[in-house]
Amino acid sequence: MSGTAPTTPRVALVTGTTSGIGEAVVRHFCELGHQVLAVDFNPDGAEVAERAGAVFFQADLTDGEACKAAVAEAMRRFGRVDILVNNAGIQHVAPIEEFPEAKWRQIIDLMLTTPFLLTQAAWPSMRENGWGRVVNIASVHAQVASPGKSAYISAKHGMIGLTKTAALEGGAQGITANAICPAYVKTPLVDNQIADQAKLHGMEEQQVIEQIMLKNAAVKRLIEPAEVAELVAYLASDAAGAVTGSSWNIDLGWTAQ
Repeated sequence: MSGTAPTTPRVALVTGTTSGIGEAVVRHFCELGHQVLAVDFNPDGAEVAERAGAVFFQADLTDGEACKAAVAEAMRRFGRVDILVNNAGIQHVAPIEEFPEAKWRQIIDLMLTTPFLLTQAAWPSMRENGWGRVVNIASVHAQVASPGKSAYISAKHGMIGLTKTAALEGGAQGITANAICPAYVKTPLVDNQIADQAKLHGMEEQQVIEQIMLKNAAVKRLIEPAEVAELVAYLASDAAGAVTGSSWNIDLGWTAQ
């Protein structure tokens, strides 16, 4: 899944690119020769994108018009959109009875509605060119549930349904759609969860890592963002043309139980 540059350089739009998985995907795509529009709410993403060789576009993707504007920017700069990587995400940990409605809506908007709107906006370019790749960064929590994450888990489960539907609709047009379901990846999003989980479960932070995050893992470590980026690159390549509608677990053996 690595090592060989794509036969045809592509245009990729990647969301959630300031750090973690998104940053790793942008860097890897640029190394492979793709033209990349890196989209993030955080203005610090501009420096990250520049270092990688990508173009940065700042947007609040919970705004539907901003989703359309991001795709329009890729079209303006590069003339098309071949690859869409829906990665942007946030997290909030609280029991259902205490979960704020505003936070629920924000998470669902960013992590389910936004991927739909970006896919919808990029679809005409992919259809016109007869080639497209939609890669949705879901989660092991698209397959299983954990306490305190009702909005996140609902959004990720919904993303699997969106992926399957896009795969069925896109197959005849040369468009594939797949989801990647990682367990805990070494990212700021995961780092920020540790304190919340410790508070929720009444334990020390190191106990959270050992007894919650890695409890169900056969391989007892966090995943590196670059490992996920390698899988994204494969699913976005010519070689993966027959792969669509699938959920790819990169979960350290979590769901093998």
